[in-house]
Amino acid sequence: MAEFKKQYNPSRHKDWNYGGPNWKLSRSKIELFMECPRCFYLDNKLGTARPRGPAFTINIAIDELFKKEFDSYRKEGKPHPLMQENGLEAVPFSHEKMDEWRDNFSGIIYKDKETGFTVSGAVDDIWVKPSGELIVVDYKSTAKEEKIETLSDSSWEVSYRRQMGVYQWLLRKNGFVVDNTGYFVYANARKDQAESFDDTLFFETTLVPCEGETEWIDETLLKIKKTLDEEEIPVVGQACEFCPYREACGKKLLAMHNAKKK
Repeated sequence: MAEFKKQYNPSRHKDWNYGGPNWKLSRSKIELFMECPRCFYLDNKLGTARPRGPAFTINIAIDELFKKEFDSYRKEGKPHPLMQENGLEAVPFSHEKMDEWRDNFSGIIYKDKETGFTVSGAVDDIWVKPSGELIVVDYKSTAKEEKIETLSDSSWEVSYRRQMGVYQWLLRKNGFVVDNTGYFVYANARKDQAESFDDTLFFETTLVPCEGETEWIDETLLKIKKTLDEEEIPVVGQACEFCPYREACGKKLLAMHNAKKK
């Protein structure tokens, strides 16, 4: 059997672009717009996405194990020890759509009336309080020297707050009562807990609260709609590294091309 090699495709089929039958506005696409409107436009309007980096396979494995672990408590309707240790009265939420909500190809879906967008986002987990309020939960893993107790310990604080907010917004749009406080279950691999690897990593798992922010979402959807409906190329995001790279390469290649023509 021939070896399968995944290659970068710079020209996605139009059915998956804005206006096509398969296009959805995912939570990650919203985050891309916040990071760089031009990269977002190239991806969703023109069908040329950024090249993907290598998959975070260890992080994915930890996510899967967390899901299995919390699912065992979900079946029993009991709180996880992490909840009890942090004085949180809740249990993993049981719902017939839980697997769908956690699937990256479906997720929680809402059809926004103002823009016509189908907005989606795949959660890692949802917990529920005795009052019936839902709690959005996301799993994170990293390797830092210090204990992770607040979002300020992370360089991704702003994007994580937006991530939490989108999930909360989607659940509320689907008729659920959602607590403003969500949580990140943070697995931190500690390098100071052993003298050698020996096929073992020691993790310190903490529960990090996050006040979700949703006020920005409706306005942002309108901005995205306006951007996609225009034929003008949007501005470059201030922190974008891809756009300066494309511009620099384009100029150098054009200079080489023009030099050969002389």
